[in-house]
Amino acid sequence: MSDVTAKASELLRLHHTGETLVLPTAWDAWSARTIVEAGFTAVSVGSHPLADSRGQQDNEGMTLSDALDSIRRITAAVDVPVTADMESGYDTPAAELVERVLEAGVAGINIEDTVHSQGRLREVQEHADYIGAIRAAADEAGVELVINARTDAFLGVHTTFEDPLAEAVRRLRACEEAGARCVYPVRIPDNATLRSVLDQLSGPVNVTAHPIDGAMSGSLEELRAAGVQRITFGPLLMMALTPKLTELVTPWL
Repeated sequence: MSDVTAKASELLRLHHTGETLVLPTAWDAWSARTIVEAGFTAVSVGSHPLADSRGQQDNEGMTLSDALDSIRRITAAVDVPVTADMESGYDTPAAELVERVLEAGVAGINIEDTVHSQGRLREVQEHADYIGAIRAAADEAGVELVINARTDAFLGVHTTFEDPLAEAVRRLRACEEAGARCVYPVRIPDNATLRSVLDQLSGPVNVTAHPIDGAMSGSLEELRAAGVQRITFGPLLMMALTPKLTELVTPWL
């Protein structure tokens, strides 16, 4: 436990250096090692590329055991903090989820408010309560687990909001108060909306970007200028590699 305790504390520190923390998103031991060898001091694991690497579906098409099987191989392959996407928690009680992710060597987790098994968005307090229970379980274990609380308010898949910005902020404020160390409003549509989100929240905010094209809310330089504290790639790094792989193998047909 001492190793994951130290890595969780280090991951938390990296969120508060005053610099934008970029966490390239891995899906297996090879991709994680490659990211670390490139010089990155922490790694994220996305559920979408992880599921693709296993031949399974995102949106909890994997079981928690499936996901942790691959994540455990990643944490064993690199000597840096790893934060992993746990979707909406795989219908797992908070204390059990924390016990299992810590056993797998995970220093941080994403938890979203879309409950895929039920095809719905959690209510604001319901999601905050789950985040709070995870925080309490991690604190009880003596680990500064970095909970990255995600909202899908901008997606409009299961629920459409008249004012997605206000709804996202409302949800993420509740998560911050419950103990999230970072928050993650998926698919912020533009830079102006991003700046409004940053102005209204007190802690680090995560933005997903494409490694070449940047995010809907800006390029790397624009995200840094806005004050974004954390950037991940989600499935976009793996997707960006697909044309190159095709280019490499096609001449051998």
